Amino acid sequence: MASDFGWNWFEPPPPPPGDDARLALARTCARVFSGADGEQVLAHLTSLTVERCLGPDASDGALRALEGQRQLVHHILSLITRGRQGC
Repeated sequence: MASDFGWNWFEPPPPPPGDDARLALARTCARVFSGADGEQVLAHLTSLTVERCLGPDASDGALRALEGQRQLVHHILSLITRGRQGC
């Protein structure tokens, strides 16, 4: 059976929150990371992930882990941008 293979055993993700909840979360992120302390944390996260390069001997697992970390940092940055722009 094809349904027994792959990622089909994961629970489906919950439905996304409404627009009001998304905007509220984005505004919260913008507030949390505002100011000098927030900028310092974002700079640290960016240097650990987005600006980090792995060499040619990096394992598949290391590459996947770093890419997941990068995706999370980019998601946080996009929430901050949306929260600051109010959209």
